[in-house]
Amino acid sequence: MINFKNEFLGTWTLLKKELLRFWRVVFQTVAAPVITAVLYLLIFSHVLADHVKVYDNVEYTAFLIPGLIMMSLLQNSFANSSSSLIQSKVMGNIVFILLTPITYLQFFLAFLIASIVRGIFVGVCIYAFALLYVDLPMLHPWIIFGFAMLGGALLGTFGIITGIWAHRFDQMAVFQNFVIMPLSFLSGVFYSIHSLPPFWQKLSQLNPFFYMIDGFRYGFFGQSDVAPLLSFSIVTFFFIVLASVTLGMLKSGYKLRS
Repeated sequence: MINFKNEFLGTWTLLKKELLRFWRVVFQTVAAPVITAVLYLLIFSHVLADHVKVYDNVEYTAFLIPGLIMMSLLQNSFANSSSSLIQSKVMGNIVFILLTPITYLQFFLAFLIASIVRGIFVGVCIYAFALLYVDLPMLHPWIIFGFAMLGGALLGTFGIITGIWAHRFDQMAVFQNFVIMPLSFLSGVFYSIHSLPPFWQKLSQLNPFFYMIDGFRYGFFGQSDVAPLLSFSIVTFFFIVLASVTLGMLKSGYKLRS
């Protein structure tokens, strides 16, 4: 019989540890990505605002903000879980987590929720600053929230996989620099894929980051490059696949108990 009190207590204890870990270095984990996103906003809006128009009745600066919010949310969700795990493995204190009587599902949920919280917190901070800069509508708040949660969960899960697989920080950086960053920048953050030649449009549609950002942007303006239901379905599929892989790795103790 499942003891829900103990299940909750174990998850909450590990989650609290993960939340405190990134909050104690808030200038690095929150302030730095917010400043980076703000710089992107100021530079790109200044250079392209008078030359690029994507949607009718939507200024380029307003179009840019949801993409920057989602890009930062995704990158920080990935960074939270991956950096925490690799740091624990390098320092050797991962053993203290593994010795505790928590299940692999509790382990997964704690790291996943912490990643989502950090990603969304960074996104909210960027949104708050953007309101000082431009009037940004929110036509479908629940769609915005849904894509934010699902996007954070997907990248948080991928971060757990990376943290389990990697033995050193430079191995983790390979995923950050050669997977996360390129997919983020080539996902329609700064442009609509309809402005691309047909070949590059097709290629962009193979990028799961595109669907997260496009669906998230739909929540603000009610306009998108593809149907939001299609985007949500694709992102959900990727999350289920990665979550299944992650749970399998945790259950077997892959590269954690060896």
